[in-house]
Amino acid sequence: MKLFHNLMLLLAATSVVACADYVPVETFAEADDPVALTADDEAAWAAVEKNINAAWGDADCRYSRSLVPQEEGVETLKITLWRGEKGQAQALVWTPEGLDGVECSFADFKSADATLPASIAQTFFVRYTLADQFLPTREKAVLMADMLDNLPRFDIAAKTTRPVWVTLDIPEDAAAGTYKSTLTVRHAGWGKAKLPIEVEVVKHVLPAAKEWSYHLDLWQHPTAIARAEGLELWSDEHLEAGKRQMALLADAGQKVITTTLNKDPWNHQCYDAYEDMIRWTLRKDGSWSYDYTNFDRWVEMMLTTGINKMINCYSMVPWNCELHYMDEAKGEMVTVKAEPGKPIFNDMWSPFLKDFKQHLQQKGWLSITNIAMDERSPEQMDAAAKLLQECAPELGFALADNHNSYKRYTMMNDVCAALRRQLVDHEDIVMRRAKNQNTTFYVCCGPYFPNTFTWSQPYEAEMLGWLNVTYDYDGMLRWAYNSWPSDPQMDSRFGSWPAGDTYLTYPQCHSSLRFERLIDGIESAEKVRR
Repeated sequence: MKLFHNLMLLLAATSVVACADYVPVETFAEADDPVALTADDEAAWAAVEKNINAAWGDADCRYSRSLVPQEEGVETLKITLWRGEKGQAQALVWTPEGLDGVECSFADFKSADATLPASIAQTFFVRYTLADQFLPTREKAVLMADMLDNLPRFDIAAKTTRPVWVTLDIPEDAAAGTYKSTLTVRHAGWGKAKLPIEVEVVKHVLPAAKEWSYHLDLWQHPTAIARAEGLELWSDEHLEAGKRQMALLADAGQKVITTTLNKDPWNHQCYDAYEDMIRWTLRKDGSWSYDYTNFDRWVEMMLTTGINKMINCYSMVPWNCELHYMDEAKGEMVTVKAEPGKPIFNDMWSPFLKDFKQHLQQKGWLSITNIAMDERSPEQMDAAAKLLQECAPELGFALADNHNSYKRYTMMNDVCAALRRQLVDHEDIVMRRAKNQNTTFYVCCGPYFPNTFTWSQPYEAEMLGWLNVTYDYDGMLRWAYNSWPSDPQMDSRFGSWPAGDTYLTYPQCHSSLRFERLIDGIESAEKVRR
Protein backbone atom coordinates (compact mmCIF):
# COMPACT_ATOMS: atom_id res chain seq x y z
CA MET A 1 0.00 0.00 0.00
CA LYS A 2 2.87 2.37 0.83
CA LEU A 3 4.49 1.50 -2.52
CA PHE A 4 1.24 2.33 -4.36
CA HIS A 5 0.98 5.64 -2.44
CA ASN A 6 4.54 6.61 -3.38
CA LEU A 7 3.88 5.68 -7.01
CA MET A 8 0.83 7.95 -7.06
CA LEU A 9 2.87 10.82 -5.65
CA LEU A 10 5.52 10.25 -8.32
CA LEU A 11 2.91 10.27 -11.09
CA ALA A 12 1.33 13.42 -9.68
CA ALA A 13 4.71 15.14 -9.51
CA THR A 14 5.48 14.11 -13.08
CA SER A 15 2.10 15.48 -14.19
CA VAL A 16 2.81 18.81 -12.48
CA VAL A 17 6.20 19.05 -14.20
CA ALA A 18 4.59 18.20 -17.56
CA CYS A 19 1.95 20.88 -17.06
CA ALA A 20 4.55 23.43 -16.01
CA ASP A 21 6.56 22.70 -19.17
CA TYR A 22 3.56 22.87 -21.48
CA VAL A 23 3.49 25.88 -23.79
CA PRO A 24 -0.09 27.08 -24.42
CA VAL A 25 -1.24 27.42 -28.01
CA GLU A 26 -0.75 30.99 -29.22
CA THR A 27 -4.01 32.27 -30.68
CA PHE A 28 -6.59 35.00 -30.21
CA ALA A 29 -9.07 34.89 -27.33
CA GLU A 30 -12.65 34.21 -28.35
CA ALA A 31 -15.57 36.18 -26.95
CA ASP A 32 -17.33 34.95 -23.83
CA ASP A 33 -20.63 33.22 -24.40
CA PRO A 34 -23.33 35.82 -23.61
CA VAL A 35 -25.80 33.03 -22.78
CA ALA A 36 -25.23 31.63 -19.29
CA LEU A 37 -25.40 27.90 -18.53
CA THR A 38 -28.54 26.66 -16.81
CA ALA A 39 -28.62 24.15 -13.97
CA ASP A 40 -29.53 21.45 -16.49
CA ASP A 41 -26.54 22.44 -18.66
CA GLU A 42 -24.21 22.15 -15.65
CA ALA A 43 -25.67 18.76 -14.81
CA ALA A 44 -25.10 17.58 -18.37
CA TRP A 45 -21.42 18.51 -18.13
CA ALA A 46 -21.10 16.78 -14.75
CA ALA A 47 -22.29 13.56 -16.39
CA VAL A 48 -19.70 13.67 -19.21
CA GLU A 49 -16.93 11.08 -18.97
CA LYS A 50 -13.50 12.51 -18.13
CA ASN A 51 -11.88 11.37 -21.33
CA ILE A 52 -11.38 12.45 -24.93
CA ASN A 53 -14.97 12.59 -26.09
CA ALA A 54 -15.18 12.70 -29.89
CA ALA A 55 -17.80 11.83 -32.48
CA TRP A 56 -18.82 12.67 -36.01
CA GLY A 57 -21.18 15.62 -36.13
CA ASP A 58 -23.34 17.07 -38.90
CA ALA A 59 -21.77 19.47 -41.43
CA ASP A 60 -25.22 21.05 -41.85
CA CYS A 61 -25.22 22.42 -38.27
CA ARG A 62 -23.49 24.96 -36.08
CA TYR A 63 -22.82 23.54 -32.61
CA SER A 64 -22.77 25.44 -29.34
CA ARG A 65 -19.39 25.89 -27.68
CA SER A 66 -20.94 25.84 -24.21
CA LEU A 67 -23.29 22.86 -24.38
CA VAL A 68 -22.72 19.11 -24.39
CA PRO A 69 -23.50 17.86 -27.92
CA GLN A 70 -26.86 16.13 -28.03
CA GLU A 71 -26.23 14.09 -31.17
CA GLU A 72 -24.30 10.86 -30.86
CA GLY A 73 -23.50 10.86 -34.57
CA VAL A 74 -22.73 7.86 -36.77
CA GLU A 75 -19.95 5.48 -35.86
CA THR A 76 -18.53 5.50 -39.40
CA LEU A 77 -19.06 8.60 -41.53
CA LYS A 78 -19.87 7.79 -45.18
CA ILE A 79 -19.47 10.34 -47.97
CA THR A 80 -19.88 10.01 -51.73
CA LEU A 81 -17.82 12.34 -53.94
CA TRP A 82 -16.87 12.74 -57.57
CA ARG A 83 -13.28 12.71 -58.67
CA GLY A 84 -12.09 16.33 -58.47
CA GLU A 85 -14.78 17.25 -55.93
CA LYS A 86 -14.27 18.92 -52.56
CA GLY A 87 -16.28 17.43 -49.70
CA GLN A 88 -17.01 18.60 -46.16
CA ALA A 89 -17.48 16.88 -42.82
CA GLN A 90 -17.59 17.90 -39.17
CA ALA A 91 -16.38 16.13 -36.04
CA LEU A 92 -16.92 17.17 -32.43
CA VAL A 93 -14.57 17.08 -29.45
CA TRP A 94 -15.90 17.95 -25.98
CA THR A 95 -14.54 17.81 -22.47
CA PRO A 96 -15.64 18.48 -18.88
CA GLU A 97 -11.99 19.30 -18.04
CA GLY A 98 -9.38 21.24 -19.99
CA LEU A 99 -7.47 19.47 -22.78
CA ASP A 100 -4.17 21.09 -23.72
CA GLY A 101 -2.61 20.49 -27.12
CA VAL A 102 -5.29 18.46 -28.89
CA GLU A 103 -4.19 17.30 -32.34
CA CYS A 104 -6.07 15.76 -35.28
CA SER A 105 -4.73 13.62 -38.10
CA PHE A 106 -5.88 11.21 -40.81
CA ALA A 107 -4.48 7.90 -41.95
CA ASP A 108 -4.10 7.16 -45.66
CA PHE A 109 -7.35 6.44 -47.50
CA LYS A 110 -7.32 2.85 -48.77
CA SER A 111 -9.66 0.95 -51.07
CA ALA A 112 -9.38 -2.64 -52.20
CA ASP A 113 -7.24 -1.58 -55.15
CA ALA A 114 -5.80 1.88 -54.48
CA THR A 115 -4.52 4.31 -51.86
CA LEU A 116 -5.05 8.05 -51.57
CA PRO A 117 -2.68 9.96 -49.26
CA ALA A 118 -3.83 11.29 -45.91
CA SER A 119 -3.10 14.79 -47.29
CA ILE A 120 -6.37 14.79 -49.27
CA ALA A 121 -8.03 15.53 -45.91
CA GLN A 122 -7.43 18.71 -43.94
CA THR A 123 -8.69 19.47 -40.44
CA PHE A 124 -9.56 22.89 -39.02
CA PHE A 125 -10.52 23.83 -35.49
CA VAL A 126 -13.77 25.81 -35.72
CA ARG A 127 -13.70 29.20 -33.99
CA TYR A 128 -16.54 31.19 -32.45
CA THR A 129 -17.62 34.79 -32.99
CA LEU A 130 -20.46 36.95 -31.71
CA ALA A 131 -23.51 37.27 -33.94
CA ASP A 132 -27.13 38.44 -33.85
CA GLN A 133 -29.59 36.03 -32.36
CA PHE A 134 -31.93 36.23 -35.34
CA LEU A 135 -33.73 38.60 -37.66
CA PRO A 136 -35.68 40.80 -37.52
CA THR A 137 -35.36 41.85 -33.86
CA ARG A 138 -31.65 41.13 -33.19
CA GLU A 139 -32.30 41.78 -29.51
CA LYS A 140 -29.60 39.48 -28.11
CA ALA A 141 -26.10 38.45 -29.02
CA VAL A 142 -25.23 34.80 -29.47
CA LEU A 143 -21.94 32.96 -29.97
CA MET A 144 -21.68 31.20 -33.33
CA ALA A 145 -19.21 28.73 -34.84
CA ASP A 146 -17.83 30.02 -38.14
CA MET A 147 -14.11 30.59 -38.80
CA LEU A 148 -11.87 27.68 -39.77
CA ASP A 149 -8.49 27.80 -38.00
CA ASN A 150 -5.59 25.75 -39.33
CA LEU A 151 -3.69 25.58 -36.03
CA PRO A 152 -1.86 22.21 -35.78
CA ARG A 153 -2.99 21.80 -32.16
CA PHE A 154 -5.55 23.46 -29.92
CA ASP A 155 -6.21 23.97 -26.20
CA ILE A 156 -9.81 23.06 -25.38
CA ALA A 157 -11.17 24.69 -22.24
CA ALA A 158 -13.19 22.82 -19.63
CA LYS A 159 -16.92 22.44 -20.25
CA THR A 160 -16.65 23.29 -23.93
CA THR A 161 -17.27 21.66 -27.28
CA ARG A 162 -14.83 22.26 -30.12
CA PRO A 163 -15.95 21.31 -33.64
CA VAL A 164 -13.32 20.09 -36.08
CA TRP A 165 -14.07 20.85 -39.73
CA VAL A 166 -12.80 18.42 -42.35
CA THR A 167 -12.30 19.13 -46.05
CA LEU A 168 -11.67 16.32 -48.52
CA ASP A 169 -10.10 17.10 -51.91
CA ILE A 170 -10.43 14.12 -54.23
CA PRO A 171 -7.83 14.10 -57.04
CA GLU A 172 -9.24 14.11 -60.58
CA ASP A 173 -7.26 10.97 -61.40
CA ALA A 174 -8.36 9.00 -58.32
CA ALA A 175 -9.53 5.48 -59.03
CA ALA A 176 -13.22 4.90 -58.35
CA GLY A 177 -13.91 2.86 -55.23
CA THR A 178 -14.66 3.02 -51.52
CA TYR A 179 -11.76 4.32 -49.45
CA LYS A 180 -11.46 3.82 -45.70
CA SER A 181 -9.51 5.96 -43.26
CA THR A 182 -9.60 7.14 -39.66
CA LEU A 183 -9.61 10.59 -38.07
CA THR A 184 -7.56 10.37 -34.89
CA VAL A 185 -7.97 12.94 -32.11
CA ARG A 186 -4.96 12.89 -29.75
CA HIS A 187 -4.13 14.29 -26.33
CA ALA A 188 -0.80 13.69 -24.59
CA GLY A 189 -2.39 12.81 -21.26
CA TRP A 190 -5.71 11.22 -22.17
CA GLY A 191 -4.79 9.14 -25.18
CA LYS A 192 -6.73 9.24 -28.42
CA ALA A 193 -10.12 8.73 -30.00
CA LYS A 194 -10.61 7.29 -33.49
CA LEU A 195 -13.42 8.15 -35.89
CA PRO A 196 -13.72 5.88 -38.97
CA ILE A 197 -14.64 7.36 -42.35
CA GLU A 198 -15.54 5.84 -45.72
CA VAL A 199 -15.35 7.88 -48.92
CA GLU A 200 -17.00 6.45 -51.99
CA VAL A 201 -15.31 7.96 -55.06
CA VAL A 202 -17.50 7.59 -58.15
CA LYS A 203 -16.20 7.58 -61.72
CA HIS A 204 -17.57 11.02 -62.70
CA VAL A 205 -15.05 13.89 -62.85
CA LEU A 206 -15.59 17.46 -61.67
CA PRO A 207 -13.02 19.70 -63.41
CA ALA A 208 -10.91 22.29 -61.60
CA ALA A 209 -12.68 25.44 -60.40
CA LYS A 210 -11.16 27.61 -63.14
CA GLU A 211 -13.12 25.53 -65.68
CA TRP A 212 -16.51 25.84 -63.97
CA SER A 213 -19.25 27.65 -65.88
CA TYR A 214 -20.88 28.93 -62.65
CA HIS A 215 -20.55 32.73 -62.65
CA LEU A 216 -19.45 33.57 -59.09
CA ASP A 217 -19.08 37.24 -58.22
CA LEU A 218 -18.13 38.02 -54.61
CA TRP A 219 -17.08 41.66 -54.23
CA GLN A 220 -13.54 42.19 -52.98
CA HIS A 221 -12.41 44.97 -50.63
CA PRO A 222 -8.67 45.83 -50.93
CA THR A 223 -8.70 48.48 -48.18
CA ALA A 224 -10.00 46.00 -45.60
CA ILE A 225 -7.02 43.70 -46.26
CA ALA A 226 -4.51 46.51 -45.71
CA ARG A 227 -6.17 47.57 -42.45
CA ALA A 228 -6.65 44.06 -41.06
CA GLU A 229 -3.02 43.10 -41.71
CA GLY A 230 -1.50 46.45 -40.76
CA LEU A 231 -0.02 47.09 -44.20
CA GLU A 232 0.47 50.23 -46.27
CA LEU A 233 -2.32 50.51 -48.81
CA TRP A 234 -1.24 49.50 -52.36
CA SER A 235 2.24 48.52 -51.17
CA ASP A 236 3.89 45.35 -52.47
CA GLU A 237 3.17 43.73 -49.12
CA HIS A 238 -0.50 44.69 -49.35
CA LEU A 239 -0.83 43.18 -52.81
CA GLU A 240 0.92 39.98 -51.70
CA ALA A 241 -1.50 39.70 -48.78
CA GLY A 242 -4.36 40.34 -51.21
CA LYS A 243 -3.12 37.59 -53.48
CA ARG A 244 -3.11 35.11 -50.60
CA GLN A 245 -6.64 36.12 -49.55
CA MET A 246 -7.92 35.94 -53.11
CA ALA A 247 -6.48 32.46 -53.65
CA LEU A 248 -9.42 31.13 -51.59
CA LEU A 249 -11.77 33.02 -53.89
CA ALA A 250 -10.11 31.72 -57.05
CA ASP A 251 -10.41 28.17 -55.72
CA ALA A 252 -14.17 28.74 -55.40
CA GLY A 253 -14.41 29.56 -59.12
CA GLN A 254 -14.67 33.38 -58.88
CA LYS A 255 -15.02 35.05 -62.28
CA VAL A 256 -15.03 38.81 -61.55
CA ILE A 257 -12.48 41.39 -60.37
CA THR A 258 -14.04 44.19 -58.29
CA THR A 259 -12.62 47.67 -58.94
CA THR A 260 -13.63 51.28 -58.24
CA LEU A 261 -13.59 54.36 -60.48
CA ASN A 262 -13.62 57.26 -58.02
CA LYS A 263 -14.83 57.95 -54.49
CA ASP A 264 -16.26 55.05 -52.43
CA PRO A 265 -19.17 53.91 -54.66
CA TRP A 266 -21.25 52.65 -51.73
CA ASN A 267 -20.92 55.73 -49.54
CA HIS A 268 -18.92 53.95 -46.83
CA GLN A 269 -21.44 51.23 -45.91
CA CYS A 270 -18.65 49.00 -44.57
CA TYR A 271 -16.27 49.42 -41.65
CA ASP A 272 -13.52 50.41 -44.12
CA ALA A 273 -14.15 52.95 -46.87
CA TYR A 274 -13.04 51.96 -50.37
CA GLU A 275 -9.91 54.00 -51.05
CA ASP A 276 -9.32 55.33 -54.56
CA MET A 277 -7.95 53.03 -57.22
CA ILE A 278 -7.91 55.81 -59.83
CA ARG A 279 -6.73 59.33 -58.97
CA TRP A 280 -8.50 62.12 -60.87
CA THR A 281 -6.76 65.50 -61.35
CA LEU A 282 -8.16 68.70 -62.87
CA ARG A 283 -5.17 70.48 -64.33
CA LYS A 284 -4.70 74.25 -64.24
CA ASP A 285 -5.50 74.42 -67.95
CA GLY A 286 -8.90 72.79 -67.39
CA SER A 287 -7.96 69.37 -68.82
CA TRP A 288 -8.14 66.11 -66.88
CA SER A 289 -5.52 63.49 -66.04
CA TYR A 290 -6.04 60.08 -64.46
CA ASP A 291 -3.54 58.00 -62.52
CA TYR A 292 -4.38 54.29 -63.03
CA THR A 293 -1.39 52.91 -61.10
CA ASN A 294 -3.32 51.31 -58.21
CA PHE A 295 -6.12 50.12 -60.48
CA ASP A 296 -3.60 48.40 -62.74
CA ARG A 297 -1.68 46.80 -59.89
CA TRP A 298 -4.84 45.38 -58.30
CA VAL A 299 -6.14 44.00 -61.59
CA GLU A 300 -2.75 42.51 -62.50
CA MET A 301 -2.52 40.82 -59.10
CA MET A 302 -6.03 39.40 -59.44
CA LEU A 303 -5.31 38.09 -62.92
CA THR A 304 -2.37 36.09 -61.55
CA THR A 305 -4.81 34.16 -59.31
CA GLY A 306 -6.74 33.00 -62.39
CA ILE A 307 -9.74 35.32 -61.86
CA ASN A 308 -9.97 36.72 -65.36
CA LYS A 309 -13.44 36.63 -66.92
CA MET A 310 -14.59 40.16 -66.05
CA ILE A 311 -13.43 43.43 -64.51
CA ASN A 312 -16.45 45.20 -63.01
CA CYS A 313 -15.86 48.90 -62.27
CA TYR A 314 -18.04 50.70 -59.72
CA SER A 315 -19.59 53.15 -60.36
CA MET A 316 -20.77 55.91 -62.69
CA VAL A 317 -23.61 56.38 -60.21
CA PRO A 318 -22.25 56.16 -56.65
CA TRP A 319 -24.80 55.88 -53.86
CA ASN A 320 -24.42 59.56 -52.93
CA CYS A 321 -23.50 60.66 -56.50
CA GLU A 322 -20.31 62.25 -55.15
CA LEU A 323 -17.00 62.42 -57.02
CA HIS A 324 -13.74 63.88 -55.85
CA TYR A 325 -10.56 65.01 -57.55
CA MET A 326 -7.38 66.97 -57.03
CA ASP A 327 -7.83 70.56 -58.18
CA GLU A 328 -4.37 71.54 -59.36
CA ALA A 329 -5.17 75.28 -59.29
CA LYS A 330 -6.43 75.15 -55.69
CA GLY A 331 -3.91 72.55 -54.56
CA GLU A 332 -6.59 70.56 -52.69
CA MET A 333 -9.11 67.75 -53.05
CA VAL A 334 -12.54 68.88 -54.17
CA THR A 335 -15.78 66.92 -53.76
CA VAL A 336 -18.72 67.55 -56.07
CA LYS A 337 -22.16 66.03 -56.51
CA ALA A 338 -22.61 64.76 -60.08
CA GLU A 339 -26.18 63.55 -60.40
CA PRO A 340 -27.18 61.72 -63.60
CA GLY A 341 -29.07 64.00 -65.97
CA LYS A 342 -27.36 67.15 -64.71
CA PRO A 343 -24.73 68.93 -66.91
CA ILE A 344 -21.98 68.24 -64.37
CA PHE A 345 -22.53 64.49 -64.78
CA ASN A 346 -21.63 64.60 -68.46
CA ASP A 347 -18.85 67.12 -67.87
CA MET A 348 -17.18 64.84 -65.32
CA TRP A 349 -17.73 61.43 -66.90
CA SER A 350 -17.28 62.13 -70.62
CA PRO A 351 -13.52 62.83 -70.53
CA PHE A 352 -12.95 60.00 -68.08
CA LEU A 353 -14.78 57.36 -70.12
CA LYS A 354 -12.86 58.28 -73.25
CA ASP A 355 -9.52 58.19 -71.45
CA PHE A 356 -10.38 55.00 -69.54
CA LYS A 357 -11.35 53.24 -72.76
CA GLN A 358 -7.96 54.06 -74.29
CA HIS A 359 -6.14 52.89 -71.18
CA LEU A 360 -7.99 49.58 -71.11
CA GLN A 361 -7.26 49.08 -74.78
CA GLN A 362 -3.55 49.58 -74.14
CA LYS A 363 -3.64 47.07 -71.27
CA GLY A 364 -5.59 44.51 -73.33
CA TRP A 365 -8.51 44.54 -70.88
CA LEU A 366 -11.18 46.42 -72.84
CA SER A 367 -13.11 43.34 -73.92
CA ILE A 368 -13.55 42.05 -70.35
CA THR A 369 -14.33 45.34 -68.57
CA ASN A 370 -17.80 46.50 -67.52
CA ILE A 371 -18.95 49.79 -66.06
CA ALA A 372 -21.01 48.49 -63.13
CA MET A 373 -23.90 49.96 -61.15
CA ASP A 374 -25.51 48.80 -57.92
CA GLU A 375 -29.27 49.10 -57.29
CA ARG A 376 -29.67 52.45 -59.06
CA SER A 377 -33.04 53.78 -60.17
CA PRO A 378 -34.16 53.53 -63.81
CA GLU A 379 -33.94 57.32 -64.15
CA GLN A 380 -30.30 57.35 -63.02
CA MET A 381 -29.53 54.33 -65.16
CA ASP A 382 -31.03 55.97 -68.26
CA ALA A 383 -28.62 58.90 -68.05
CA ALA A 384 -25.60 56.69 -67.31
CA ALA A 385 -26.38 54.20 -70.07
CA LYS A 386 -26.88 56.97 -72.63
CA LEU A 387 -23.55 58.62 -71.83
CA LEU A 388 -21.70 55.29 -71.78
CA GLN A 389 -23.03 54.45 -75.24
CA GLU A 390 -22.00 57.86 -76.54
CA CYS A 391 -18.47 57.96 -75.10
CA ALA A 392 -17.34 54.34 -74.82
CA PRO A 393 -19.72 51.87 -76.48
CA GLU A 394 -16.91 49.30 -76.49
CA LEU A 395 -17.13 49.06 -72.69
CA GLY A 396 -19.50 46.52 -71.20
CA PHE A 397 -22.33 47.29 -68.81
CA ALA A 398 -23.17 45.50 -65.53
CA LEU A 399 -25.89 45.99 -62.93
CA ALA A 400 -26.99 44.61 -59.58
CA ASP A 401 -30.68 45.08 -60.32
CA ASN A 402 -33.62 45.51 -57.96
CA HIS A 403 -35.87 47.44 -60.38
CA ASN A 404 -36.32 44.94 -63.25
CA SER A 405 -34.03 47.21 -65.26
CA TYR A 406 -32.63 44.25 -67.14
CA LYS A 407 -35.65 44.51 -69.46
CA ARG A 408 -34.73 48.11 -70.33
CA TYR A 409 -31.04 47.54 -71.02
CA THR A 410 -30.76 44.44 -73.14
CA MET A 411 -27.13 45.27 -74.00
CA MET A 412 -25.92 44.62 -70.43
CA ASN A 413 -23.20 41.94 -70.28
CA ASP A 414 -23.78 41.13 -66.63
CA VAL A 415 -27.17 41.37 -64.89
CA CYS A 416 -27.70 40.27 -61.31
CA ALA A 417 -31.23 40.33 -59.85
CA ALA A 418 -32.12 40.63 -56.16
CA LEU A 419 -33.42 37.23 -55.03
CA ARG A 420 -35.82 38.69 -52.48
CA ARG A 421 -37.25 41.33 -54.84
CA GLN A 422 -37.60 39.77 -58.28
CA LEU A 423 -37.02 36.74 -60.45
CA VAL A 424 -35.75 37.20 -63.98
CA ASP A 425 -38.15 35.76 -66.53
CA HIS A 426 -36.73 32.50 -67.82
CA GLU A 427 -37.17 33.46 -71.45
CA ASP A 428 -34.97 36.49 -70.79
CA ILE A 429 -32.30 34.30 -69.19
CA VAL A 430 -32.31 32.03 -72.25
CA MET A 431 -32.23 34.99 -74.65
CA ARG A 432 -29.34 36.63 -72.80
CA ARG A 433 -27.41 33.38 -72.60
CA ALA A 434 -27.69 33.02 -76.39
CA LYS A 435 -25.95 36.42 -76.65
CA ASN A 436 -23.21 35.28 -74.23
CA GLN A 437 -24.57 37.53 -71.46
CA ASN A 438 -24.65 36.50 -67.78
CA THR A 439 -27.79 36.50 -65.67
CA THR A 440 -27.31 35.84 -61.97
CA PHE A 441 -29.04 36.50 -58.63
CA TYR A 442 -27.82 38.08 -55.42
CA VAL A 443 -28.48 37.94 -51.69
CA CYS A 444 -27.41 40.60 -49.20
CA CYS A 445 -29.26 41.77 -46.08
CA GLY A 446 -32.07 39.44 -47.13
CA PRO A 447 -33.80 37.13 -47.57
CA TYR A 448 -33.96 35.76 -44.05
CA PHE A 449 -33.64 32.23 -45.46
CA PRO A 450 -31.61 30.91 -47.14
CA ASN A 451 -28.56 33.10 -46.66
CA THR A 452 -24.97 33.16 -45.45
CA PHE A 453 -25.12 35.16 -42.21
CA THR A 454 -23.06 33.95 -39.25
CA TRP A 455 -26.31 32.77 -37.64
CA SER A 456 -27.50 30.98 -40.80
CA GLN A 457 -27.14 27.21 -40.69
CA PRO A 458 -24.31 26.01 -42.97
CA TYR A 459 -26.61 24.09 -45.32
CA GLU A 460 -28.28 27.36 -46.33
CA ALA A 461 -25.14 28.38 -48.21
CA GLU A 462 -25.30 25.17 -50.24
CA MET A 463 -29.00 25.80 -50.93
CA LEU A 464 -28.04 28.92 -52.88
CA GLY A 465 -26.37 26.67 -55.44
CA TRP A 466 -29.54 24.60 -55.72
CA LEU A 467 -31.64 27.75 -56.11
CA ASN A 468 -29.36 28.63 -58.99
CA VAL A 469 -30.25 25.36 -60.67
CA THR A 470 -33.96 25.72 -59.88
CA TYR A 471 -34.28 29.10 -61.60
CA ASP A 472 -31.62 28.38 -64.26
CA TYR A 473 -29.43 31.37 -63.38
CA ASP A 474 -25.82 31.43 -64.55
CA GLY A 475 -24.42 32.04 -61.07
CA MET A 476 -24.68 34.38 -58.08
CA LEU A 477 -23.32 37.60 -56.61
CA ARG A 478 -22.80 38.60 -53.02
CA TRP A 479 -21.92 42.10 -51.99
CA ALA A 480 -18.96 41.28 -49.79
CA TYR A 481 -16.25 38.65 -49.78
CA ASN A 482 -14.04 40.42 -47.24
CA SER A 483 -15.59 43.70 -46.01
CA TRP A 484 -14.62 42.93 -42.44
CA PRO A 485 -15.90 44.68 -39.31
CA SER A 486 -13.38 45.89 -36.75
CA ASP A 487 -12.52 42.46 -35.34
CA PRO A 488 -14.49 39.72 -37.12
CA GLN A 489 -12.83 36.90 -35.16
CA MET A 490 -14.37 38.39 -32.02
CA ASP A 491 -17.59 39.93 -33.33
CA SER A 492 -19.22 39.43 -36.75
CA ARG A 493 -21.75 42.24 -36.33
CA PHE A 494 -21.54 45.58 -38.10
CA GLY A 495 -24.01 48.47 -38.24
CA SER A 496 -27.57 47.62 -39.18
CA TRP A 497 -26.58 44.64 -41.35
CA PRO A 498 -27.29 41.10 -40.17
CA ALA A 499 -24.20 39.58 -38.55
CA GLY A 500 -21.75 38.26 -41.13
CA ASP A 501 -23.52 40.01 -44.00
CA THR A 502 -20.37 41.93 -44.94
CA TYR A 503 -17.94 39.03 -45.36
CA LEU A 504 -17.57 35.30 -46.07
CA THR A 505 -13.92 34.71 -45.17
CA TYR A 506 -11.68 36.00 -42.39
CA PRO A 507 -8.37 37.90 -42.35
CA GLN A 508 -5.14 35.95 -42.77
CA CYS A 509 -6.76 33.65 -45.35
CA HIS A 510 -9.16 31.83 -43.06
CA SER A 511 -12.24 30.25 -44.58
CA SER A 512 -15.60 29.75 -42.84
CA LEU A 513 -18.32 27.13 -42.54
CA ARG A 514 -20.58 29.14 -44.83
CA PHE A 515 -17.92 29.76 -47.47
CA GLU A 516 -17.07 26.07 -47.66
CA ARG A 517 -20.73 25.12 -47.93
CA LEU A 518 -21.22 27.80 -50.58
CA ILE A 519 -18.59 25.93 -52.61
CA ASP A 520 -20.58 22.73 -52.05
CA GLY A 521 -23.58 24.42 -53.65
CA ILE A 522 -21.53 25.65 -56.61
CA GLU A 523 -20.17 22.14 -57.13
CA SER A 524 -23.72 20.76 -57.02
CA ALA A 525 -24.78 23.22 -59.72
CA GLU A 526 -21.80 22.23 -61.85
CA LYS A 527 -22.56 18.54 -61.43
CA VAL A 528 -26.21 18.97 -62.45
CA ARG A 529 -25.19 20.79 -65.63
CA ARG A 530 -22.70 18.14 -66.75
